[in-house]
Amino acid sequence: MSESGSAADFNASADINPSTNLSEDDPIRARIAQAVRDVREQTPLAQSFTNFVTMNLVANAQLASGGTAAMSFLPDDVLDTAHIAKASYINVGTLLPFYKDALPQIARGFAKAGHPWVLDPVAAGIGATRTEILQSFRFAPPTVVRGNASEILALTDMWGIRPDFSATETAETAAVPEHTRPAGVEAVDDVDSAASAAVALAKSLSRTAPNGKAAVAVSGPVDLVTDGERTFRLPGGSALMTKITGAGCSLGGVMATYLAVADPLTAALAASALFNRAGQIAAGQSHGPGSFQVALLDALWNLTADEVAAGPILAV
Repeated sequence: MSESGSAADFNASADINPSTNLSEDDPIRARIAQAVRDVREQTPLAQSFTNFVTMNLVANAQLASGGTAAMSFLPDDVLDTAHIAKASYINVGTLLPFYKDALPQIARGFAKAGHPWVLDPVAAGIGATRTEILQSFRFAPPTVVRGNASEILALTDMWGIRPDFSATETAETAAVPEHTRPAGVEAVDDVDSAASAAVALAKSLSRTAPNGKAAVAVSGPVDLVTDGERTFRLPGGSALMTKITGAGCSLGGVMATYLAVADPLTAALAASALFNRAGQIAAGQSHGPGSFQVALLDALWNLTADEVAAGPILAV
């Protein structure tokens, strides 16, 4: 799935060696299917502090996947809701002035409570306010990070995490470089270029996670998902995902929905697999971006656990 990429990019995903595809009886597939079933049966609440441009699609995608949505911008409201929500989603797109104080406060509250959450570092590297917010998360890091390649590269640079960082280094203890690279909302880097950074980031997040588990998902024509020890590629989706606002944001929200019932790696894989298959189905049923968005929500609703788990998942 991708927020940026041409139709040719998506077609190129078919060139990946099928011999790396996980077998039908691989335990990863069973875990993905179980996560999908658990969400459908439990309708877990995953709240979001997300940008107001895409809020509606994020909520509808969470509902269509089987979860429950709640949206708020007030720190006390978000932290109180975290007591009943099984996971949360924070998106730093379309900033408002009060986010500068609200988001670090929320992240600190999540850390104190051991509450799992997904970060979408939208446009990481752009603007002093966004950089300050994202820098603050180094000291109260998320459980899962989902972004495009440029955002993942910018965030790891910002947090001083190197692909060859030491076994004891974390986002909090790493030295911060003097400069971070602007990434913008759309990716200017391909997924392959962010692979090493994603692995290093996942390892760092795992070292600060209460249960030692974390994950990073890099969205693109062929997604990359890693927990720092295992890395997978997931082809699929549609180029029409780049023509609607909030495809990546809604993926992040659904990732939080799955994080409410599953470990970070399974949650990231399940959400990515769901969106990839739903995007393919929606593209075949739509006539442009408007009908694609409607068809995408329908596909998220109608896909079964077995169908989601059966999609291509390539071990790297």
